[in-house]
Amino acid sequence: MEMSQATLLPEVLNALSDPVILVDGRKVVTFSNSAALATWPSIVKGAPLSFALRAPDVIEAIDRVLAGISANVRGTMMERLPVERLFDFQAVNLMSASAASPRTAPALVLVFRDLTEAKRLEAMRVDFVANASHELRTPLASLLGFIETLQGPARNDQQAQNRFLGIMRQQGRRMARLIDDLLSLSRVEMSEHKRPVDAVDLGLVIRQVADTLRPVAEERQVVMGLNLPEKPILVAGDRDELMRVAENLIENAIKYGQTGQRVELALTNEPFGPGRCGEAHFTVRDFGPGIASEHLPRLTERFYRVDASASRETGGTGLGLAIVKHIVNRHRGRLTIESEPGSGSLFHVFLPLFDTE
Repeated sequence: MEMSQATLLPEVLNALSDPVILVDGRKVVTFSNSAALATWPSIVKGAPLSFALRAPDVIEAIDRVLAGISANVRGTMMERLPVERLFDFQAVNLMSASAASPRTAPALVLVFRDLTEAKRLEAMRVDFVANASHELRTPLASLLGFIETLQGPARNDQQAQNRFLGIMRQQGRRMARLIDDLLSLSRVEMSEHKRPVDAVDLGLVIRQVADTLRPVAEERQVVMGLNLPEKPILVAGDRDELMRVAENLIENAIKYGQTGQRVELALTNEPFGPGRCGEAHFTVRDFGPGIASEHLPRLTERFYRVDASASRETGGTGLGLAIVKHIVNRHRGRLTIESEPGSGSLFHVFLPLFDTE
């Protein structure tokens, strides 16, 4: 037996990811699809739409359609509670032009599209551009100022020239680091949907990065302790990106945990059980001043700094942990951070082990 259109319609509407609501000429709900009920659980069939949806713009659009002023009305709806959400909506006339429909028959359809995530991403993009511009503008203005001084008052002052040139080199390197981090972040984000498949010995990567950064630690009088297994721990990954993760985390621990004079690195293999691929657990612990709990959720945001001046003094760009987060996400891993003021910080990276089967 073939399914009738009336029977098929609810199944079709429930398959849509956008909320859809049908109301009759009294503005009473006659149908709401699964997406609409998930978005507004208070919607009840047979009850006025205004009981569940307190949105003057939507009600006004319904009135315009029911009054015959327009057959199709578009608009936007902003919800403030329980959380702020933005929707694009469309109210379309369903009444037959050739015959009068009863007041209880569906008179119009409301179709909603959730713009909340798009708005959030746009706000992040605007903030990112503004922050990047600011971060580049500051050293650039410094460079231009020193160049003008060298061309003018300090033209014949050898001592001032040597001092200014040193500062200019420092600012130039700062801009180069920022541009390098911006490009790295962009490359990782572009390929974040592609999971790496090569087998990489994570222990070897950590050891190589630690050896490279050991002079930096010694310069700051920081002792670096390694607790790495002798046997290889293979993860499915991109070697260069994993080296960037280890480099950023270890270098941060050396710089910001310098007062603790010790950094500990560890790597363990954590199996999930018979027949299941486990994960590698890489930790970086410092014994510095620690981080207050209100800052922890935002540490991986672009350009977010607990102490902006201290970060710039140590050569930080504010992008290191954002790069780490996106690389870990690309590897289908997890990044967690533990810290308390006065107790140092502990960074955890969990990465799926390479499946040899």
